[in-house]
Amino acid sequence: MSVLILTGEHDPSADLMVSALEKREAIVHRVDTSWFPGQLSVTAELASGRWCGTLRTPHRTIDLDTITAVWYREPKAFDFPEMTPTERMHANIEAKYGLGGILTTLPVLWVNHPARVADAAYKPVQLVAAHRAGLTVPDTLLTNEADAAREFGRRGRTVTKMLGGVSLVEEGTRRYARTRLLDPSDFEDMRGLERTMHQFQRWASKAKEVRVVAIGDQLNAIEIHAHSAKAYVDYRSDYRSLRYQLTDLPESVEVGVRQLMKHLGLLYGAIDFVVGPTNEWTFLEINPSGQYGWLENHTDAPLTDQLADLLAGGTA
Repeated sequence: MSVLILTGEHDPSADLMVSALEKREAIVHRVDTSWFPGQLSVTAELASGRWCGTLRTPHRTIDLDTITAVWYREPKAFDFPEMTPTERMHANIEAKYGLGGILTTLPVLWVNHPARVADAAYKPVQLVAAHRAGLTVPDTLLTNEADAAREFGRRGRTVTKMLGGVSLVEEGTRRYARTRLLDPSDFEDMRGLERTMHQFQRWASKAKEVRVVAIGDQLNAIEIHAHSAKAYVDYRSDYRSLRYQLTDLPESVEVGVRQLMKHLGLLYGAIDFVVGPTNEWTFLEINPSGQYGWLENHTDAPLTDQLADLLAGGTA
């Protein structure tokens, strides 16, 4: 078995995965896509309807025909130094559709396939899919019209959160975008809202949050208890105040999660829920490449081993 891991050079979870796969006697190829083209070259030829060829780095040659599984962990952007902006844009497009196209046709086990990751990244798609899977989803408004946002806010407590990225870089400083619970005064001056899409969502009463880490057929549910005001709204705001505990899923939620994963075509996903005071479970989102290492550290859940078993199995 031969597993290709696509991620950055500095990835502690990938470090552990390499060790876990080697214990299973897998051949592991770890590639940082930002090496292309400086430290990574590619040659592939179409033969009998399949791309055959090699990936080459200064230290190894990877035969595409030998790969049995790909962990699409956290690939980085290609790096094209010493080019004009126009040249860099052209080179990036060609690399995306060339190198990316070759890899995505590999008939192997993908965790997850880039096309499925791209589809699942759309929050509106997630919410519709979760509802169809039988999960409870919060009332949600997407708009760039201030009057629509004000009307939604008048109907109940409202949060706003980003649809895509989790951070912005301004003047060299990275600022993280967290879920924000809105006050009535926030709806008074909404200048700038018209410039792009915004997500507003009904606040779900919260006793705790649960992240479900789905790995193949395995579902790992971890309670996240917040002990600060900031973390109560968005636990990412204050990790030091959090407490973790393994838990079981209600049968209806388990069925819904499995249907959601199947509908989205994912073998891995990190799914976030709010659990209310009377044990009502509300789906928030699914991240097809979500982090799991910190949860494994706090709970000893065997997430790395489960994922290594899945990748080592290598059955598409």
